[in-house]
Amino acid sequence: MDIILTHERTDFDGLASLLGAYLLDEELIPILPRQLNRNVEAFLNLYGVELPFMDPRDLTGDPISSVTLVDTQSLISVKGMSSDTKVRVIDHHSLGDDVPEEWEMTIEETGATTTIFVEAIKERDLQLTPIQATLLLLGIYEDTGSLTYTRTSPSDIHAAGCLVEEGGSLAIVTDYLNHPLSLDQQKVYEELRANAESRIIHGHSVIIAQADAQELDAELSTLAHKLRDLLDPDAIFLLLETSAGVQMIARSNDDQIDVSAVLEGFETGGGHPRAAAALIKDGDVDEIYARLQDILPDYIEPAITAKKIMSRNPQTIPPDMSVQKASEMMVRYGYEGFPVVEDGEIVGLLTRRAVDRALAHGLNLSVSSLMEAGNVRVFPSDSLEHIQNVMTDTGWGQIPVVTSRSKTIVGIVTRTDLLKILAPSKPTPGRQNLAARLEAKLPPMRVKLLQKVAEIAQERKDALYIVGGFVRDLLLEYPSLDFDLVVEGDAIALSKAIQEEFGGRVTSHSRFGTAKWFLDPEMGDNLGLSKEDMKSLPEALDFISARTEFYTHPTALPTVERGSIKLDLHRRDFTINTLALRLDGRHYGELYDYWGGLSDLKQGLIRVLHSLSFVDDPTRILRAVRYEQRYAFEIEERTRELLLEAKSLLKRVSGDRIRHEFDRIFDEENAAPMMERLHELNILEAVHPDLPWNDDLFELIDSIFDRELPKDWKVEGELPPGTLHESLIYTTWLMGTPEPTRVIKRLKLTSLISQIILEAVDLQNMLPALMGKPHSEITSRLDQISNVAIYAVYLSRDKPEQKGLLSRYLSSWQHVSSHISGQDLKDRGLPPGPRYSEILENLRNAWIDGEVSTEKEEKALLERMLSEEWDEEITS
Repeated sequence: MDIILTHERTDFDGLASLLGAYLLDEELIPILPRQLNRNVEAFLNLYGVELPFMDPRDLTGDPISSVTLVDTQSLISVKGMSSDTKVRVIDHHSLGDDVPEEWEMTIEETGATTTIFVEAIKERDLQLTPIQATLLLLGIYEDTGSLTYTRTSPSDIHAAGCLVEEGGSLAIVTDYLNHPLSLDQQKVYEELRANAESRIIHGHSVIIAQADAQELDAELSTLAHKLRDLLDPDAIFLLLETSAGVQMIARSNDDQIDVSAVLEGFETGGGHPRAAAALIKDGDVDEIYARLQDILPDYIEPAITAKKIMSRNPQTIPPDMSVQKASEMMVRYGYEGFPVVEDGEIVGLLTRRAVDRALAHGLNLSVSSLMEAGNVRVFPSDSLEHIQNVMTDTGWGQIPVVTSRSKTIVGIVTRTDLLKILAPSKPTPGRQNLAARLEAKLPPMRVKLLQKVAEIAQERKDALYIVGGFVRDLLLEYPSLDFDLVVEGDAIALSKAIQEEFGGRVTSHSRFGTAKWFLDPEMGDNLGLSKEDMKSLPEALDFISARTEFYTHPTALPTVERGSIKLDLHRRDFTINTLALRLDGRHYGELYDYWGGLSDLKQGLIRVLHSLSFVDDPTRILRAVRYEQRYAFEIEERTRELLLEAKSLLKRVSGDRIRHEFDRIFDEENAAPMMERLHELNILEAVHPDLPWNDDLFELIDSIFDRELPKDWKVEGELPPGTLHESLIYTTWLMGTPEPTRVIKRLKLTSLISQIILEAVDLQNMLPALMGKPHSEITSRLDQISNVAIYAVYLSRDKPEQKGLLSRYLSSWQHVSSHISGQDLKDRGLPPGPRYSEILENLRNAWIDGEVSTEKEEKALLERMLSEEWDEEITS
């Protein structure tokens, strides 16, 4: 006889695994355990007749040749088993230490053992009845928390989807996973609730509760689920006195708390990280309670560790460095202090306060004379509480983080880092995951490309991020297809590794640590994509090494150095642009928010990261207004003060950089409100006193995006693609300035736009004089002016007669041409020469002025013109 067994007090995963093993080999007999969880028993009472399970009391005692043990590694004894019985285990729990060597083991990392069987069932294309599919679905849903536990694998999700397709009932699943408590269970539940004690261990909330359950003859795990759902701790431990001993049940909601590891320290304890149990047969419940309290801190990882909040690869200085050099470094990097290191050992901390005092007194000292001496450090795994205590005890505001073995400095934690974590309004770095949103908003092929790139980054142990505006707009539901990838490591080396794996071409800039990977349409096979899929991918991806930067003087371009992702984000303009989305490995989709960007996004605030932000780069003033108006946000009060204080620096910024910011404003549909806001803050005047703004300009520029431009006016064809709105806004804005050439020079406008503006200025000056002139004369003058300039003047005119004149030129007169060609004139015997153009122009003018209206009349006019010309020649 060959049988299938699972664990006592079995849950739905154990029962479903019995069914799964039977479906794969119907020669096997699935034996029910003697004790079942209450909801499992209720399910079998209603649906058991349709399932192949045997009651253990019906076993005859025939020899058992083999046992297939599912969802457990603990074998219970049944009639007919002997030392010759072969055992095969199929389970999803970690391999136990006491498993006999002769057992055949199949261990897979899935959220439920049932998933292993469902995958095999689908491979064999076996058909399921609705009840079979529902039981298998119950097994997966119960052990994965309805697919919400972090242990849940893609295989679990796929298997659950297949079972629903096979007729599995989610309604039945919901009913039995939320089964009501019996009266006896309710009594124990109320006692547990009354005795529950909550404590904080390494930043985690942990609940321990005990109760007398000796009179309860029902499964106990439901009590843990109910109490966990009610109190919502990070972990819960129940100690229940039963007739068999003290039953300990544990559940975890957090990856930092592995309850199976905790319970392995007790008799018969085990399970998996999110759910475990132990039965202590000979033990006093109070002693077990005390022991559990003692060992929990050793097993619970801190919620926040030094590794999570530290800045990597910190700057250090030697003790013999001069105070002047140390001061330069503090200004360059913006740090308040540096660890002092000699021969690899931390010997002290130099603070800005000490440096400032020394310089104020004109002291020419070395770092060793000014530093606070000591070898103060923490380890990457140290908790937030420990770091706080170290700072409190030593007074150091910057604590180096060192490896536990070599004591090499790998990071630094500052007082500011702690404040950002401890302040309620500041998020913990990396807690929110945006993977689902990223995959929903990006085209599938781009997601696949990112995942392929992230796999290479993970192999190289490079942290890979999408940063800045893409993440901001993803959170604001304005998804973009344009993004840069920041590498916490060597971006050039990573891009070359990607090229080696998939193909394509790489260009790089070693000075800035940047690279561009150009995709080849023929590399689809390497990426697992078809040629059609490749068409939806970008031409190239940009990779940037995480870096920090500093400014040698206000308005200068930054000097760049390699840095961590935290420092890379700190160099950005506003907090809402400091968000990063990590892509590699298990961090896929994690949101990193070191500088409060998420909070400011929620509050609708534009905030700089430090008080010198606008001094370092005054063009951020224009950017602040652009973001404020684009998102209907508000410039934060202190940021507004700093902006107004720094606006005078705009006159020192090059015209190219100023124009670049205006270009970006004029690409926005809210360009007019942005310009209005710049005017309100007197920023336009700070750029150049001749820059105009008024209500008429607001209405004019605001209407440009909504106007439908007739194609036959031939305006857009004179410009590079996509520049029409920008050109029209510059022209309508600046053609009314007293001396446009001064503004053109200040903004370093392109020669094309400069020419259009000057033409518009000339046209608006001559326009009154053109009124009443023959149409042909007007046309002759307007032919010398670009249609963009004419259209800009047309938009700006209030007088209907002037608008009408320009409209008729654009829609009609400019298109008029003679039906007579140069060849016709040659055929008439007229020798080629300048006279050709004069004749053809006169004929065109005749059409424009209405002197001819048919080709016959035009030919007659030509005859008269030629006759008059010949008469003149004869006379002369």
